[in-house]
Amino acid sequence: MADEAVQAEYIAVKALENGVTIIGLTRGRDTKFHHTEKLDKGEVMIAQFTEHTSAIKIRGRAEVYTKFGVITTSI
Repeated sequence: MADEAVQAEYIAVKALENGVTIIGLTRGRDTKFHHTEKLDKGEVMIAQFTEHTSAIKIRGRAEVYTKFGVITTSI
């Protein structure tokens, strides 16, 4: 399992305003919140999809960098 986690997908999230919230959601039959982070303007977080994290929810204005390109959230 350790090798699978290392090869999992990563994203980078750059906050474009204060108070951007990043929420990790679990895998399994019932999807639940398992981790929350708050970023201030200019802060960057690197997140990884793992055996426990199946989705990431982002609230607030941010740039999300993935292998597919950059996505800018809007409100």
